[in-house]
Amino acid sequence: RWVKFEEKVEDGGERWSAPHVPALPLQSLFQLRTCLQKGTMLLDLDVPSFKEIIDKALSGQPEEAELQTELRERLAALLLRQPRHQPTKSPLRLLAELGLSPCRGRHGAWPWLLHPECPAAASLSFQLRNRFKKKVPPGAEAAHVAVGEVEFLEKPFTAFIRLRRGVALGSLAEVALPSRFLFILLGPRAEVKAYHEVGRAMATLLTDELFQRVARQAEHREDLIAGMEAFLDELTVLPPRKWDPSARIPPPSCLLSLHRRTAMHPPDQQSHGNGDTAAAGDRAGLGHLCSREELERTGRLFGGLLRDIRRKAPWYGSDFSDALHPQCLSAVLYIYLATVTNAITFGGMLGDATDNMQGVLESFLGTAFAGSIFCLFSGQPLTILSSTGPVLVFERLLFSFSQDHSLDYLEFRLWIGLWVAFFGMVLVATEASHLVRYFTRFTEEGFCALISLIFIYDSLKKMLSLADAFPINWQYRLDNVTSYSCVCNLRRLLNPILACLTTSAPSSTPLHPVYPSPPAAPAGLSRTQCLGRGGHLLGTSCQYVPDVTLVSFLLFGGTFLSCTALKRFRSSRYFPAGVRKLVSDFAVILAILSSCAIDATLGLETPKLLVPSELKPTNPARGWIVFPFRANPWWVCLVSAVPAILVTILIFMDQQITAVILNRREYKLQKGAGFHLDLLCVSLLMVVTSATGLPWYVSATVISLAHMESLRKESATSAPGEHPEFLGIREQRLTGLAVFVLTGVSVFMAPVLKHIPMPVLYGVFLHMGVAALNSIQLTDRVRLLLMPAKHQPDLAYLRHVPLRRVHLFTVIQLLCLALLWVLKSTIAAIIFPVMV
Repeated sequence: RWVKFEEKVEDGGERWSAPHVPALPLQSLFQLRTCLQKGTMLLDLDVPSFKEIIDKALSGQPEEAELQTELRERLAALLLRQPRHQPTKSPLRLLAELGLSPCRGRHGAWPWLLHPECPAAASLSFQLRNRFKKKVPPGAEAAHVAVGEVEFLEKPFTAFIRLRRGVALGSLAEVALPSRFLFILLGPRAEVKAYHEVGRAMATLLTDELFQRVARQAEHREDLIAGMEAFLDELTVLPPRKWDPSARIPPPSCLLSLHRRTAMHPPDQQSHGNGDTAAAGDRAGLGHLCSREELERTGRLFGGLLRDIRRKAPWYGSDFSDALHPQCLSAVLYIYLATVTNAITFGGMLGDATDNMQGVLESFLGTAFAGSIFCLFSGQPLTILSSTGPVLVFERLLFSFSQDHSLDYLEFRLWIGLWVAFFGMVLVATEASHLVRYFTRFTEEGFCALISLIFIYDSLKKMLSLADAFPINWQYRLDNVTSYSCVCNLRRLLNPILACLTTSAPSSTPLHPVYPSPPAAPAGLSRTQCLGRGGHLLGTSCQYVPDVTLVSFLLFGGTFLSCTALKRFRSSRYFPAGVRKLVSDFAVILAILSSCAIDATLGLETPKLLVPSELKPTNPARGWIVFPFRANPWWVCLVSAVPAILVTILIFMDQQITAVILNRREYKLQKGAGFHLDLLCVSLLMVVTSATGLPWYVSATVISLAHMESLRKESATSAPGEHPEFLGIREQRLTGLAVFVLTGVSVFMAPVLKHIPMPVLYGVFLHMGVAALNSIQLTDRVRLLLMPAKHQPDLAYLRHVPLRRVHLFTVIQLLCLALLWVLKSTIAAIIFPVMV
């Protein structure tokens, strides 16, 4: 059988072979052409039943090849016999049949497949129960090829029939499909091998998309022959003894599209060149942003913004209805945990940099508010907002400057935020986002690689810091276990008591002080209680925390490997496609749950996720509203415009580079981008977050890429051997909105979230960084640097660009990336988006 590729019944007769590319003898194609030229051909036959089709085919023979009445009757009886189909059995069915083998009879479990006198109802019942139909694309029609030897024929009988419309021909097909084409080739026994190969050639032709188009539109025999000639023009011949004809060629992972085939081999001029046309097709398929309508200037104030609104408004209703899919639930849980971890990390660093003027609670509330508003009104709601490294550097510098010059930090920051919002509005009004069209792959990959490496580096750095909080006792020896102890010492409480006794004694009284006995540490006093009473710990094992660091690293690595393995489970060979897809969609959640279960089973005090449990500012000295004229001089509002220019450039570059990466053509987004609308939302949010003392937010590249990857859509049905087709991204607003709403209510979910170990979340961060890094071409080209030429994959750009030029381009990118990393690690990190 053929759907896209050939499948054969194995010798045992119990199963179909793996799908493979059909390898045809060249002679069989020439013989098929002869059959089409000389045999019966009925085009647009309008009959309702298979019996009438056979009658028409037998009576439509040319005069010189007309069959005798007796032969026609015998052929009709032969062709109208009940067909025998090879069932596709599940492993459970095979096991059941093995257990019931005594009851199967001589012909097995499907006797009606072998006996033509069985009623057709049994075959129709098999059709309805055949699960193979799920593999057939919707709207498909069946073609039937019947070949074989017949003893009573002296010369071959050939017929090609095309029905005017698809007709259900009972149990003729393996699954219930309308039939459109039939090809019959019967002849004497001497040429049975040739008949079989001609039938394979016909089936292969009918699965070819270009020949299908010709076969459906052909008006005469010559049109069909011309279509076959076009097929032969694209044929590739393998020389004998250079390969094994019995070997089955596995289906390729990527097939040439019909458009590309017609471009490479136009009907009026077949190309047999050295691949220049293919190169042009490759380059045409990789069009960049420069031709996108979203980035064209209108020449009017706010013209680009109005165009974004008109483009996105018709999709607003579907932005919520399209989210009603189980895949969106897994995306919400995955991105929520990543967002919460990110908010805690940046909130803690902001608290250290600003003396808790902005802390973890402010980070939670700001993320929830800004993210929710952005998801509701932005042009690209798949974007996830977050605090970023350059913004953190600026906050640290601004706080230090305010402290050195006795300025109120939050008020100074308010005026900077207002100026940034004003400058952002100016950029939106003047359609400055059209400059995005000049961002090249070099810029995009450099920025994405840097952010991905930061995620990887920070996750590893956080894990290595556990060795400080939970030190490993490298000097521990099992033989010295009897000498290890740790006690609570309260002796230093005696010093002030003795000093008081000495200074208050009368001078005439001889000094014979009575030293009180040192207070004994109560039995079972915990470390926290000991330190709380002013004591200190003494002993060789006081700093020893058993197993916590090791188990934390195991949870960290296990979560990362589990996420990676379960994500790839979609393309594995195990379990049905539905199970594989479900496991892949919920890969991160399953990895987190399994790691949490292992941690709970072990019962060790690994570091856990801690979220604020009270709605009050982290620093009691501040309120929830920042007033513009209270502590600072009036001229601060004017001076603030200078640093605001730098922040505007920083936010514009960070936001727009991320937007370019998310709106690449390869993601097949259908609802369009909204560069101007996104920048407007970020600018207006600056006003609110500055007035409430919340952190500033901009697009987070890695988390946004992870969000999009978790919403990938693939074709539900794929032919045997065909890889699922990537259909695009599930574009909607509900997943992002749910993520940020959950982030806001996380304050009330602290009793549940406190059971999630931090190493597990760091493992998720590592997975996100590695996945984002693997999504760019730079990673593939770095691998090429380490590969000998003969082992390099067959990439499109390697066919048309000299290898030394590819390596030179890669080395320049790596040098620029190293420069950006050094810049990020210094105080000049605030300008690194400009350097990108």
